[in-house]
Amino acid sequence: MAAKERVTIREVAERAGVSVATVSRVLSGNYPVPPATRTRVLRAAKALDYVANAHARALVGGGRKMVAVVLRQVTSPFYAQVAEGIEAEAAAHGWLCLVGATGGDPQRELEFVQLMREEGARLVVLVGGVVEDDSYRERVAHYAHALDAAGARLVLCGRPVPDPGIPALVVEFDNEAGAHAITAHLLSAGHRRIAFLGGLPGNTSLDARVSGYRKALAEHGLPPGAAHVVDCGLGRGAGHRAMTELLAGGTDVTAVFAGDDMVAAGVIRAVGEAGLRVPDDISVVGYNDIPLAEDFNPPLTTVRTPSEELGRAAVRLALRDPDRAAGTRHLLGTHIVVRDSVAPPPSAGHDL
Repeated sequence: MAAKERVTIREVAERAGVSVATVSRVLSGNYPVPPATRTRVLRAAKALDYVANAHARALVGGGRKMVAVVLRQVTSPFYAQVAEGIEAEAAAHGWLCLVGATGGDPQRELEFVQLMREEGARLVVLVGGVVEDDSYRERVAHYAHALDAAGARLVLCGRPVPDPGIPALVVEFDNEAGAHAITAHLLSAGHRRIAFLGGLPGNTSLDARVSGYRKALAEHGLPPGAAHVVDCGLGRGAGHRAMTELLAGGTDVTAVFAGDDMVAAGVIRAVGEAGLRVPDDISVVGYNDIPLAEDFNPPLTTVRTPSEELGRAAVRLALRDPDRAAGTRHLLGTHIVVRDSVAPPPSAGHDL
């Protein structure tokens, strides 16, 4: 998708049938304008997708050094840590940070990005994995080009860029490598019947984790049929329900790789409710290493993702080189944190 030419205030004035000065007064909101005139100008600006140039606004005192952060939810420990990193780095550079939650609703995301354009945000950061379908690809390309035309920049944090040609910065971590490493850890402990709980087909982050899990199984000589992926999504409730159903169905798994630490919390609870113990009967590992992971019972072996650094890097890299070429990608590493939730599989199988 080619970047479109920036719409000028003169084009808005011509479409509305008023002077450039009148458009300026309406958009600034600092002068009284007849309601009918104001309506015509705003309709023209919307029809042309006009957003005041952020650099020009700064010259007249209206610009703001502002970073807008768009999250799926603020209650997730992972999202909260990323947002904390963004806010800390923004503050260190004297910038303000605004946070909006979408609940996964694309329309809310669109409205928030549009609002931040109108408010003159210099950076808009979209955080977390998504379902990368045609709608998402079209939406992100629109965001990137519209922000670029307004003198701002789109940053994709923890999600890939759908088209390397769009003007966006990508900062993410290696989900597949982390999942491969934690699965290999379970295999090295002797486990061969390992279930992955927390799949969500199409989600960029979880698909990468499932891929790493499958590759590790294959590298240890296990057939494709050895993989057992449960597409239950994320969250403690999802993990609890999925594990309860797995145990009720008479599963023979000896280990569970949870899609994230909150899924692992639900899994551990379900195992306990079934009269079994972690890791004596079933080993459990997670992903992200949220602050509470070491307080689980038992403390959770998991993959530490650089969540706060992810947020810091998103701001630091965007401010360091704001004119960097489109599609610039930065990949951060992960590593395993070994605690007490993994043990060798029981020598004698349980009748689950």
